[in-house]
Amino acid sequence: MAGIDEAGRGCLAGPVVACAAILPSRFDLPGLTDSKLLSARQREKLAPAIRACAVAWGLGVVWSRRIERVNILQATLEAMARAACTLRAAPGLLIIDGNRTIPEDLLLTMWRKARHGAPPRQRALVGGDRSEPAISAASILAKTFRDRLMAALGRRWPGYGLERHMGYGTREHLEALRRLGPCPLHRRTFRGVLPAAERPHAASSAWGALC
Repeated sequence: MAGIDEAGRGCLAGPVVACAAILPSRFDLPGLTDSKLLSARQREKLAPAIRACAVAWGLGVVWSRRIERVNILQATLEAMARAACTLRAAPGLLIIDGNRTIPEDLLLTMWRKARHGAPPRQRALVGGDRSEPAISAASILAKTFRDRLMAALGRRWPGYGLERHMGYGTREHLEALRRLGPCPLHRRTFRGVLPAAERPHAASSAWGALC
């Protein structure tokens, strides 16, 4: 069984990152819980322990332009499918944090590109990041990976404070957007990035070409 969770869904800038993690039947990871309940130091301490302990783990990353094209929900599900397909061990079941599973056609298409056989079954679990250890592990790995990525991107595009707020819509970030305008990392369909009259419309559905 693989747990799946994401990080960065509500941000104004940067990618949405999903992680899939398979834990062994026995493991020793004190403090394992939803990444949002942990400090950055606690997450950074747990992340290498999770990677060392896990049977398999994988990441899926979907960037801002793709988010604009298909909308954030579809992009998040796509990132989750990518994460599942990168696992070196094929799970029989995906347990996904939240109330939605990956669309069957999307998962099947990406699974067939990555490996043989039928894709795993799926189950959505609301609050799974607190109740299911594999989802908690995925949550921590997704969050720590994305935070490090955003810190590096903050050096590439200075002035926005990305290394501090990780792309979320803080006062500092909104003020920087008003002063500097968006950079290539920003999700231009999101409220606060551009004035309403200038915002493009994200696709309402339609997966479009996978990229």
